[in-house]
Amino acid sequence: MVTIRKAHADDIDGVERLYEAVHDAEERGDLTIGWVRGVYPTRMTALSAMEAGELYVEEVCGRIVGAAIINRRQVDAYAEGSWSRRIGEDEALVLHTLVIDPSASGNGYGARFVRFYEELAASYGIHDLRMDTNERNQRARRLYARLGYREAGIIPTVFNGIEGVGLVLLEKLI
Repeated sequence: MVTIRKAHADDIDGVERLYEAVHDAEERGDLTIGWVRGVYPTRMTALSAMEAGELYVEEVCGRIVGAAIINRRQVDAYAEGSWSRRIGEDEALVLHTLVIDPSASGNGYGARFVRFYEELAASYGIHDLRMDTNERNQRARRLYARLGYREAGIIPTVFNGIEGVGLVLLEKLI
């Protein structure tokens, strides 16, 4: 059974393991995400989000296979996006740092997490969904396109301490 829920302190080690598994896979050349070990994401990324009540985990039979941060914070680069609608700073629900365990890839966990995010937004009465990914992350870009997300621009930026990122801004109106 797959469950997506708010994370608690006991989940931080599992989320950190997900981050490390992605860093390992990227360093081996198995994935191209654009994250940098020791820079982003780190244990502190997960811990800070959990403490703010913004970290969610996807669990299968007691094992964490996915995690993401969901809040209303749009990063500074979002101001440069070609969004369908101009809205107030807190009028969108934003998905950050979606990560799926590479060993669990291909089982629909990423799509399931995005659907959860969309349902959460609807439950809050929010119609504007926004997220971003690294331009290099073609796998995520294909997933988001398949799920109906529109690219609202690619913004060159320093993202969470990582230099030279082409930040792909994505949106969906529900």
